[in-house]
Amino acid sequence: MPDKKKNNTAFSNRVNRLMLSIARNWLKIALVLIGTYAILPWVAPTLMRLGATGPANALYTLYSPMCHQFAFRSIFLYGEQSFYPRESVGSELRPYEAYAAEIEELNAGFSINDFTPDFFIPARRFRGNQEMGYKTAICARDVAIYMALFIGGLIYAIPAIRRRLRPIPLWIYVIAGLGPIGLDGFSQLLSYFPFELWAVRETAPFFRVATGAMFGLMNAWLLYPYMERAFWDSKRELIDGFHEQGIEV
Repeated sequence: MPDKKKNNTAFSNRVNRLMLSIARNWLKIALVLIGTYAILPWVAPTLMRLGATGPANALYTLYSPMCHQFAFRSIFLYGEQSFYPRESVGSELRPYEAYAAEIEELNAGFSINDFTPDFFIPARRFRGNQEMGYKTAICARDVAIYMALFIGGLIYAIPAIRRRLRPIPLWIYVIAGLGPIGLDGFSQLLSYFPFELWAVRETAPFFRVATGAMFGLMNAWLLYPYMERAFWDSKRELIDGFHEQGIEV
């Protein structure tokens, strides 16, 4: 019986040491995970450019449940333009429809107001080509969100900032974080079928990236300080538990 209790204590201590290590290094772990998630979408078009279509398609497939991946709302690398917005945006860039009309897999005879499966399913599946370049594995807004969340974490890792920064007040988060992305996204969504509350509105690439980046930064300001507080409490509790056993950690 004493041996069993001793074994249980030893196992518990090993688990607690692991938890303590995570509590001490949570920010590094978070930055590695978020950074990997944010950077891999840029790798996919580079692999396509290099002809490594197998690994590239694996990345597109991996990210597909997390994003619509519409070509007309994505960032493109190695092509004529970085964005191919829909004609309704009124951008100086050559519109997506002009390119789609020349590509058999995209040309479904849609109109400027279409948002049907015949239109958006090919736009989702299309990875790119030599003329247009190749799209990132997630849309422009999502790229901006996760890159901003990652960059915000790098800024938070600066010791002077980490010691002093407190979580963003919720009213600022709602106004500066949720407000722009919500207004931009819903004003676009509600202009299409089945809502059609006003004339069709497609977000310009700049606003798509800007609202995503603002949302990501506001989430960084909200989450990182709260996580720091939570892991500090866990760390203190684990250290006290070891000290009660006479173990220095």
